[in-house]
Amino acid sequence: MSPSATGVETNRFGNLADGSPVDLCTLRTEHLELTVTTFGGRILDLKMLSAGAPGASVVLGFESLAPYLRDRSYLGALIGRYANRIANGQFKLRGTTYQASKNEGANSLHGGARGFDQRIWSATPGADGLTLTYTSADGEEGYPGALRVVVTYALVDNELRLHYQARATSDTPVNLTNHLYFNLCGYPRPAVLDHVVTLYADQFTPVNESLIPTGELRDVAGTPFDFREPRAIGERIDANDPQLLIGQGYDHNWVLRNQGSTLRLAAEVCHPESGRRLEVLTTEPGLQFYTGNHLGGPSDRSFGRRCGLCLETQHFPDSPNHPNFPATILRAGEVYTSATTYRFSTTS
Repeated sequence: MSPSATGVETNRFGNLADGSPVDLCTLRTEHLELTVTTFGGRILDLKMLSAGAPGASVVLGFESLAPYLRDRSYLGALIGRYANRIANGQFKLRGTTYQASKNEGANSLHGGARGFDQRIWSATPGADGLTLTYTSADGEEGYPGALRVVVTYALVDNELRLHYQARATSDTPVNLTNHLYFNLCGYPRPAVLDHVVTLYADQFTPVNESLIPTGELRDVAGTPFDFREPRAIGERIDANDPQLLIGQGYDHNWVLRNQGSTLRLAAEVCHPESGRRLEVLTTEPGLQFYTGNHLGGPSDRSFGRRCGLCLETQHFPDSPNHPNFPATILRAGEVYTSATTYRFSTTS
C-alpha cells in the first residue's frame, strides 16, 4: 500500500467581507489529490491521478471563493449541526421544545440558515492528513449547548478517509456529513444518468410533500428505489412514481444493512465509459442518495441539472421526531464519532 499523504500545502484562498482569511489546503498521494478550503470545510477538488496523464477531477467544485459565498447547493461542504431536514425546525429535549432556524420553507435543512457550510474552520496539517476544527456556540441556529467538532481528511493510497468527532456541553441533536457531488466522467460535466449505482440497502424512508420522512421504512423491492443490483441512474429516475415526483428524482435516505459501529460497504458507483469506480464505506446507518435535481436552477447555473450525485452518509432525516429511527441525540460529555471512506479505482 502507498503511504498516506505526506505534508499539506497551504495557500490563501481569499477573504470574507469582514476580512476573515480563508485558506486553501492541498494533500496528495500517488493516486489522489485533494483540495480543501477552510470556508465550510469544503472539498473543492478531488483528482484521480494516473502516470503520464493529467488528473481527472471526480467532484464538482469552484475555482474561486466568491461562488461558494453564494452557493446554496452545499458543494463539497461539511454539514451540521444536523445534516438533512428537521420538520418545522422543531425537536424536543427533556420536555423542552427547541426551534432551529428554518431555511427550506417550514423546515430546517443542513443546520439552518448559516450552518457549518458557512463557517470558517481552523485547519491543522498533520501526519494523518488535515484536521478541521469548529466550535458551534450554545444557541447557534437554535441548537442547545456548545458543540466542538473535529473532522479529519486523510488520503491513504486510493482512499479519502473522513473521520468525525464531536463533544457537546448540553444534550443536542448531531448528524454530520459531507455534501460532495461526484461525477466520474471528469470534464466536461454531463449528467450522471449513465453512472451505474449499487446501494447496500433493502429499505428506504419515504417522504411527504416537503421531503420529511413519514416514519415508514419501506422495502425497495419492486420499486425504482431498488439498487441492490447495479442499475444506471437514468434507467428509472423519471418513472411515474409518487416518491420520485416529490423529489424530482432521487433525493431520499436509504436504510443501510448491517448497522453498527464498524465500517462497511454502503454504495458503489461506476462510470462504464471511463472505467472509473467509487466505493463508499461508512459507520453510519443511512445514506442520502441525491441526483442533483436542483443543480442548474435560477440561483446558480454553474452546473447543469443532474450533473452530480451525492452519497451523504448520515443518520436519518428528522430523526429527533421519529423514535423508531436510530437516535441522534448526543448527550453532554459523551463523544460522537463517525467514519466514511471513499475508495477509487479503475476497471480499465
